[in-house]
Amino acid sequence: MGAWGWFAMSFTTLIALALAVAVAVLVARALRQDVAGRAASGPRAAASDSAEKLLAERFARGEIDDEEYQHRLMVLRGTAPGTRA
Repeated sequence: MGAWGWFAMSFTTLIALALAVAVAVLVARALRQDVAGRAASGPRAAASDSAEKLLAERFARGEIDDEEYQHRLMVLRGTAPGTRA
């Protein structure tokens, strides 16, 4: 194999290595964004929505009055009465 053969083999190896690194970086970014997306709208947000929905249903059925509904809703949302923002 001549000098051009060695050059072509080295160049091809560098291109293949660069492509492998690029694919690894893209996969890592995609996984990181997927995890961040799930964290933002994950189980805590879903649990809070379902808790508020259940509270609204209890209020609609007349199991709790308006004052208790408002108090519990503020507690669920993290703005407990008597606290100042």
